[in-house]
Amino acid sequence: MSQEKKIAKEMTIEEILSSFPHKSQKLAQEMTNIGLHCVGCGAATWETLEGGMLGHGFVQEQIEQLVERLNSVLAEKIDPTTITLTKRAAEKFCQILQEEGKDNWGLRFADRAAGCNGFEYVLDYSQTAEEDDQVFESHGVQIHVKKTIVDRLIGSEIDYTEGLNGAGFKISNPNAKTSCGCGKSQSY
Repeated sequence: MSQEKKIAKEMTIEEILSSFPHKSQKLAQEMTNIGLHCVGCGAATWETLEGGMLGHGFVQEQIEQLVERLNSVLAEKIDPTTITLTKRAAEKFCQILQEEGKDNWGLRFADRAAGCNGFEYVLDYSQTAEEDDQVFESHGVQIHVKKTIVDRLIGSEIDYTEGLNGAGFKISNPNAKTSCGCGKSQSY
């Protein structure tokens, strides 16, 4: 039985993100949540996670805690047959709908050619599903996706995070083969 690859403190940030592109946005968010802002930094290509954290004043206990948290992100299971919102993302989306006077609208989820790595995600309002949409439902929110791109987006999880560096919806997509360091674009 083969063991799944895990994150170690001896890995560079670039190695971590490129080894796990389907989880790279969640991993990058975990790093920035603790105050490690070198995810898109040039040093991320040659400096280890441990070296970078020590250089920024973190201690071994904090390094071990982050490695443990990153590996728990890797262990989170993704349902490859659907597109989901986390409970937090669904609540935030419903709050935004209410503020915009768009109660009971759905979420349009797509991607488009853009960004430094090929494609970037698009989230928008969708009053009703269109004929060429596939409809998913998660936590009471309908998610509308064009049937022609479902294969690229299936299995994705949409989360909502808030932190010192801003707030927003973050997508984890098991179909992403590579992701840029800034976490804004991906390729398939």
